[in-house]
Amino acid sequence: MKRIVVVVLVGALAAALGLLHWLVRVDAYGDFAGPAFVDIPRGTSSWAIGRQLAKAGVLRSPVLYQVARLTRPGKGAQAGEYAFTRPATPAQVFARLAAGDIFHLDVVVPEGSTMFDIAGQVERAGLGSAAAFLREASSPRLIRDLAPSAPSLEGYLFPATYRFGRRSTVGDVCRAMTAQFRRVHAELGMVGDPGRTVTLASMVEKEARIPEERSHIAGVYAARLRKGMKLDCDPTVMYAAQLEGNWTGAIRRTDLNSSSRYNTYQNPGLPPGPIANPGRDSLRAALNPLETADLYFVAQPGGTGAHVFSKDLAAHDKAVSSYRRDLRRRK
Repeated sequence: MKRIVVVVLVGALAAALGLLHWLVRVDAYGDFAGPAFVDIPRGTSSWAIGRQLAKAGVLRSPVLYQVARLTRPGKGAQAGEYAFTRPATPAQVFARLAAGDIFHLDVVVPEGSTMFDIAGQVERAGLGSAAAFLREASSPRLIRDLAPSAPSLEGYLFPATYRFGRRSTVGDVCRAMTAQFRRVHAELGMVGDPGRTVTLASMVEKEARIPEERSHIAGVYAARLRKGMKLDCDPTVMYAAQLEGNWTGAIRRTDLNSSSRYNTYQNPGLPPGPIANPGRDSLRAALNPLETADLYFVAQPGGTGAHVFSKDLAAHDKAVSSYRRDLRRRK
């Protein structure tokens, strides 16, 4: 009789363990209606997490979360918001929480992006409208402590890959990007109002195609500034047209004649602010421009991205003619 009882108990236990194994490791919750977002604040108890998951329809029961925890002893859920888009087993759900597989929206800012480019990416990521981002990027309260002379945050939205939560605002985006600029600013030893350095770096960023030419291009602009020459920088003309809503994708005669303060063909000195957001190497080049007698540069024939640098206008005109002949040939 005792043997029969033992056999029955062992069988019942095996059946229970088998059921738990099936429920935790095999059974993806068939009634999951998703998608579902579950936000777990820091310090939330495991029972509270189980209840949140069950309430969101991710798990069949809060108890299953506790059982799933036993599959990974010593592990716990990491705080953050999680997105669930398809049915999953309790073990899979707990594994994601333990790994910190937090939901995020990526915004990738390449070097040389303008605030208009970034605004479009922010909108596509679902973090707010492009118009709202541009308003925030022109907010005096954000600019004041960063670069008092700047007309906007253009130049200070540092190029990098950023991750944001679903509830992040355009203000959060601007603050994250300017915080990264501050870190790089400190690493490079920049002091005081960074306006001139960042403005020069933005022009270098838009002109340079080959990394090793950055310092040389910065040196040409520095030499022209010392001589009181206009900078004649095409990207500033393009940016002026973009600000005025007139950019068509190619520089026109009307763009070159524009009275915009950003048009360096018409106005001496640097433009009133950056024309793009430069990366670390362009900032470094603007801080340490090459000492050079060159005053001109134009793209080298062949489309390699390299430039021909010249000390006088005659040599520059010759290089421009060579570039134009090559351009016609390649077209």
